[in-house]
Amino acid sequence: MNTDTGGDMGEARLFIERIGHRGEGVARHAGRLVFVPYALAGETVRAKVQGEQGRLIEVLEPSPQRIAAICPHYGVCGGCAVQTLAPPAYAEWKRGLVVTALRNAGLDLRVGDLVDAHGAGRRRVTFHARFDRGRARVGFMQARAHEIVDIDACPLLEAGLSGALPAARAIAAALIAHGKPLDIVVSRAIEGLDIDLRGAGALSAAEEAALIDVAERHDVARLSNHGRLVALRQKPHVAVGGLRVAPPPGAFLQATQAGEEAIARHVVAAAQGAKRIADLFCGFGAFALRLAATAQISAYDSDAGAIAALNEAARASAGLRLARAEARDLFKRPLSAAELAAFDAVVFDPPRAGAEAQAEEIAKSSTKLAIAVSCNALTFARDAKLLTAAGFEAQTLVPIDQFRFSPHVEIVAVFARAPQQRKRRPLLR
Repeated sequence: MNTDTGGDMGEARLFIERIGHRGEGVARHAGRLVFVPYALAGETVRAKVQGEQGRLIEVLEPSPQRIAAICPHYGVCGGCAVQTLAPPAYAEWKRGLVVTALRNAGLDLRVGDLVDAHGAGRRRVTFHARFDRGRARVGFMQARAHEIVDIDACPLLEAGLSGALPAARAIAAALIAHGKPLDIVVSRAIEGLDIDLRGAGALSAAEEAALIDVAERHDVARLSNHGRLVALRQKPHVAVGGLRVAPPPGAFLQATQAGEEAIARHVVAAAQGAKRIADLFCGFGAFALRLAATAQISAYDSDAGAIAALNEAARASAGLRLARAEARDLFKRPLSAAELAAFDAVVFDPPRAGAEAQAEEIAKSSTKLAIAVSCNALTFARDAKLLTAAGFEAQTLVPIDQFRFSPHVEIVAVFARAPQQRKRRPLLR
């Protein structure tokens, strides 16, 4: 139901029907859908409407599920989409993102309860820096806008990133004459902050010298620019199980330590009993190093630096059975069905674009077990449909939440060849 009081590009009274896949309230106005950030399902709100976008002005009739936000920047900062929804309703909404994506792909698969993997908080964060009239603004983007919210702190970050924002501000100040928009990616390593800049392009000798000074003053272990080393005070390492790995600059890292551990726990449990495993899109070995304790592992990823880090960690750890770690672009050259025939199980964890070409080869292969890890419910559903159409059956499918208050959700799904009719594995918590 909609009780309009204003026209397009004006104020309107809207009834929020549901929360959409981006975490925005969805209403109907003037014959079209309107998306209102920070509004909750069942609420009546007053909003400024322009086209399909609505800007929340006032909650007239709040949802009984509405709770207080934990951050003073919520409602302006676009880093969090759904911070005022009570935990049970929030968990069901996030699980529902996976259910809806599967349903839209024509799949009716059992989805487990949402696993909370926020843990101690985010260990990786990207700050945006923009420059205007000699002033740097550093923070997160506003919802559906390119304006920067100049934050003073973020409550979602773990304690090890307490110095991340001051370091990012200092980096932006050092490059203020450069003037290019920056993304400042900060990860927490054992030795301290590991920072990679994106968007700066080539730097002058003076700018690099200024960044080296920032690294010294802010206890930054490593500072790089587009993966190119600028300052190295200590070689940074991250913990993978009980091992230490030295990732290359800018390497992918799961957002929370608890998230990596939860995902890996499901992957290792699902692969139990397999003797030869292919780990595809392996990064620097979050799964491969754990799996190699009990099985022979062949690992592949397009990032040669990550592969080198994986090999280095495996060589330093006696008893691991890493048969191969190879740099290979699995989008352009996926492992073929013939190559996959050598493995009892396949693990694949692609980026957000999914692994359509690789999933097609897995579907054609004689592999009996496929363990899919995904950070995008839409591309996961597409790839899962390829597997199920080829005779794979989903044994378990678990959504994992390491991006609290955002619409991002991780998925771990176990697919076995249907003729096997293997007993369902219990959902891990």
